[in-house]
Amino acid sequence: MEQIKVGITQGDINGISYEVIIKTLLDSRINELCVPIVYGSAKVAAYHRKALNIQNFSLNIIRDAEKAHLKKSNVINTQDDNIRVELGKSTPEAGKASVAALEQAVRDLKDGRIDVLVTGPVNKDNIQSEEFDFPGHTEYLTQHFGSNQDTLMMMVSDLMKVGVVTGHIPLKQVPEVLTQELILRKLRVLDKTLLQDFKIRKPRIAVFGLNPHASDSGLMGDEENDVVIPAIKRAKEEDIMAFGPYPADGFFGSSNIKKFDAILAMYHDQGLAPFKAISFDEGVNFTAGLNIVRTSPDHGTAYELAGKNEASPTSFRNALFLALDVYRNRKEYQDLASNPLESQDKSED
Repeated sequence: MEQIKVGITQGDINGISYEVIIKTLLDSRINELCVPIVYGSAKVAAYHRKALNIQNFSLNIIRDAEKAHLKKSNVINTQDDNIRVELGKSTPEAGKASVAALEQAVRDLKDGRIDVLVTGPVNKDNIQSEEFDFPGHTEYLTQHFGSNQDTLMMMVSDLMKVGVVTGHIPLKQVPEVLTQELILRKLRVLDKTLLQDFKIRKPRIAVFGLNPHASDSGLMGDEENDVVIPAIKRAKEEDIMAFGPYPADGFFGSSNIKKFDAILAMYHDQGLAPFKAISFDEGVNFTAGLNIVRTSPDHGTAYELAGKNEASPTSFRNALFLALDVYRNRKEYQDLASNPLESQDKSED
């Protein structure tokens, strides 16, 4: 089996990122599935290991991802080892360290030194600077890998897959940004990723309305009639199986959730709040539409848990597994697309 090199960014050094990374990599079976490469600091990793009282764990220090030990978990130092860890606190130093790790991992991903990227949770405030002016990972990676592509922030669990039309923007801007064309573009991305990344043939997509009760036929807004419904119709003309618009409030508690392969919500909290209420401990953040594979746990830095040995690694572990699955599924899809079976139909003489 191909040994996939997984780049793992350290995230915020004062949160739970190292805890969930270490707990995941403690399982030696991980090294049979992939080659983990942590971008961060061996010293900071050791600090967290000691704070968590985790025994018999260390990272193999390397300078280049191409030199990674194929049977061990590796680390590339991306910062000064003298950086100070302040558990549970947001600090400028932690923000700079988060960005440094991400930038090095992205360079290696571009150069083919790693195959997929799993990002540790960052603090969206302390990462901001003149050099880094992005709301989060999705926007940063879109600029580096998807400038000519549409991307989609997705949350993935065994129970559901949820994408959002608008991501990290103020709620008051959502009606202004929402257009037929934008919804259609996001539906295209979602339909394609379900097919090539998740191996779902003819995926069925539920589309939410923007307003309460999907506006009740225009009683509480015009966006459904003017924007959402026309976008769904246009998607169907492109053989995308999109349905709706559905009222968001009742959808998650009904049997409808089992009838669809994915959901397209109109804005961030409309899709992510119920997703995290249902699948918080196991959900994965996946950036669809990029030509590279990136996943992340669906939780944040959780400063309140830092150093207490209480954080669950399940979401991070699932993020790593999903990255591997998507990488293999995408390669299989591309191989099939580039070598289609010749038609067996022959014209009659």
